[in-house]
Amino acid sequence: MKKLLDYYTRHKKILLIAVLLAAFIILAFVLYGSKSKMTSASGNDVDRSVTEIKLMRILSEIDGVGQAEVMINEGENGVNGVIIVCEGAYNIMTRSDILNAVATALNVEKNNIAIYAMNK
Repeated sequence: MKKLLDYYTRHKKILLIAVLLAAFIILAFVLYGSKSKMTSASGNDVDRSVTEIKLMRILSEIDGVGQAEVMINEGENGVNGVIIVCEGAYNIMTRSDILNAVATALNVEKNNIAIYAMNK
């Protein structure tokens, strides 16, 4: 134990630099990893929130929805509104499924959800 304390006191600066460098590297990997996940999940838009990405994924899994784009308007008290643009929005049953799914997932009133058909 005494040898370890002696080593520490002699090499205190080097050990501190090594620990800080390791922490910096770990932080860089964590930050880079979260950005790359957002980029790959949303295609090319890094500005999407995690909630928008999750909602896009779940909506695209609903039968008839197809590709979906989502924008969530959030305020201090939660979600203010949601816009969904998707391939299957022309079908009234699909629109109803989307409306119910988004209202449930985000705990938002249905009149604050707008659904539009995607350009083909």
